[in-house]
Amino acid sequence: MIRIKRSQTLLLSILAIIFVCVPSNAQIGDLKNNLAIGFNGGINSNNVSISPRIKQSTMIRYHGGFTIRYISEKYMALICGIQTEINYTERGWKELIEDDSGDTYSRYMSYIEIPILTHWAFGKDKNSKVIFLNLGPQFAYLLNEKENMSESWHPDNRLIKDQYGKPANKFDYGITAGGGLEIKTKAGNLLIEGRYYYALSDFYGTTKKDYFGRAAHTTILGKITYLFDITK
Repeated sequence: MIRIKRSQTLLLSILAIIFVCVPSNAQIGDLKNNLAIGFNGGINSNNVSISPRIKQSTMIRYHGGFTIRYISEKYMALICGIQTEINYTERGWKELIEDDSGDTYSRYMSYIEIPILTHWAFGKDKNSKVIFLNLGPQFAYLLNEKENMSESWHPDNRLIKDQYGKPANKFDYGITAGGGLEIKTKAGNLLIEGRYYYALSDFYGTTKKDYFGRAAHTTILGKITYLFDITK
């Protein structure tokens, strides 16, 4: 129960940054009206934070979707705005089985995710390259999941086996943060970004009557976004 309350507090704090701090900065900066839309794509490096611990190897999957960004103000060399995305993303985990059984197990989980991010860029408007940071909450809905096992599967050999055949919760939320380089051209804006996602929710039940005390996604992702300016 304590962990859940801390998760809710952290999420509310990030929301406060988006909906309170950004508008207050706009009162002392130069107002802007830059709306840009585009698309993004990249790869995920997935693991799960689970207790009791399950040995894993990194799973590489894909994500991509649409991006909308609105720049509301500029204060000296700091450009501030908000960015949201609608993405299809693939997560999951691959178990590291080190016995002589030859067993393999992986679980693929596909989500629609919506991050809502504060966007800070550092540089002058005329610069062709600026550094940026993104931070905010992320919400997701599970579309489907699939377990992949070797033909000669021996679940009875596993010390931890409550995860097998167990359906995941549909809703997921957490905090995501990232940064990178934006290259501005006449044809549009190219953003190269690294991002980290830490889930505050669990995809399995984690009450006292459940087997797992923690079951959440952690994802490192690399992505490229291309944006077209609608208004400047």
